[in-house]
Amino acid sequence: MVIGLAVLVTQCSSSMTEKHIAYLGLGSNMGDKEEHLRKAILEIQRLAGDVVRQSAFYVSKPWGFQSENDFVNAVVACRTSLTPRRLLHITQQIEREMGRTEKSVDGHYHDRIIDIDILLYDDLHIDYPDLKIPHPLMQQRDFVMIPLAEVMK
Repeated sequence: MVIGLAVLVTQCSSSMTEKHIAYLGLGSNMGDKEEHLRKAILEIQRLAGDVVRQSAFYVSKPWGFQSENDFVNAVVACRTSLTPRRLLHITQQIEREMGRTEKSVDGHYHDRIIDIDILLYDDLHIDYPDLKIPHPLMQQRDFVMIPLAEVMK
């Protein structure tokens, strides 16, 4: 279900650093979910790089755990000069600052104010214990693939 559409197109500031395109998946199922997504997107813009595309907000059922709280999800494309590792640290910092106290571990999911996942980063393939790109479960999740397809058009 689509509940809003906003496309941000910003000009990339001139920089001597190389820019990369990272696709980030966002989700919230607590409190003012749409406001949490909007705030996270502004923080990504402030700390990680230019948000050049944003999907609509989509409502989805919890995936991988039981909850009475539906999610609101979105995907953004971010033009960044950050390395994948630094981008991971920034997204985790945003989650913490917004009130997320724990990450999902080993398939144990729970309600959360905000979740930010790196889905893709250029055409890189990374397989570290704490960072896997492309995101290993994204193709199993319509709430990721539908907004991702929207921003990749």
